[in-house]
Amino acid sequence: MPNKVVVHYLDHRIDQGYTSDFRPDKPLFHLIVKENDKEKSVPVKVANLKAVFFVKELKGKSRTRPVKKKTFENIEDKNLIGKKVKIEFNDGEVLYGLTMGYSPQRQGFFFSPIDLESNNERIFAVLTAIKDITFYD
Repeated sequence: MPNKVVVHYLDHRIDQGYTSDFRPDKPLFHLIVKENDKEKSVPVKVANLKAVFFVKELKGKSRTRPVKKKTFENIEDKNLIGKKVKIEFNDGEVLYGLTMGYSPQRQGFFFSPIDLESNNERIFAVLTAIKDITFYD
């Protein structure tokens, strides 16, 4: 079954579509995008990415008012499973999540956002796009 993904490139471009062949240990995957009411397959090099967001819906949620960023201090569910992690990307974006498998020897790692209302189910962060990673107990 294809995964719905939003792909963030290092050059700030964003594409969205579907993928069936993303693997965290492979340097390339294919993104199925809609163009002029037709679908086409676009090869995507992981080395060119900031992150791959695996999403619930491609359209996402529209926000009519500012949303307070979820941090470990202001979340309600204290029974979190996984290692708490704060990721600061080179572009300044900061995300908080939980990871089950970080290794600096890999090209990236998966984490789940701590905001249960987020459209993101999980995120694959590419290590070369990360400025700082903080782990919490």
